[in-house]
Amino acid sequence: MKKLIYSIIVFVVSIGLLVGGLELFSSYKPSISIHLDAPVQTKKSIVIHADQKKVWTILADVNHWAEWQSDIKNPELKGAFRPGHSFTWKSGGLNIRSDIQIATPLTKIGWCGPALGAFAVHIWTFTTLIDGSTRVDVEESMEGWLVSVLSHQFQTGLDTSLDKWLGALKATAEKQ
Repeated sequence: MKKLIYSIIVFVVSIGLLVGGLELFSSYKPSISIHLDAPVQTKKSIVIHADQKKVWTILADVNHWAEWQSDIKNPELKGAFRPGHSFTWKSGGLNIRSDIQIATPLTKIGWCGPALGAFAVHIWTFTTLIDGSTRVDVEESMEGWLVSVLSHQFQTGLDTSLDKWLGALKATAEKQ
């Protein structure tokens, strides 16, 4: 029995050291575009029947994300929404710290950041259509040791997540 307990402890410690080492030696570069060599990538679009300023402002108002996006918990941006600033949030049980890379008023938003075993780049583009509606294009890439191991699950999760983001953004902008 002692041998079994010892073996379990050694196994758990070994896994902890392996994960810690992978996290410690992982290096990701901030970017203003998605990483085209990442194992997980998604591009999605939606047309929102609201003006571009309203849609851009809703997404840039990080501190209020949880009010319209049910998967987001505790979003917090200290300071202005601009490149060089960071915000924290929780999604899918993960605590995330994102660094704003792009904040071009009314046209583009981009952020990137690490989470356990992953690094994501999110790029949002806003275009006014001839009828006054707004087309929102979102691209995201994910990479990292855990993403590489579980790429199918991450791809499925990312596709579902971005569909929810876009749907919630549309519903919020169109009801205001």
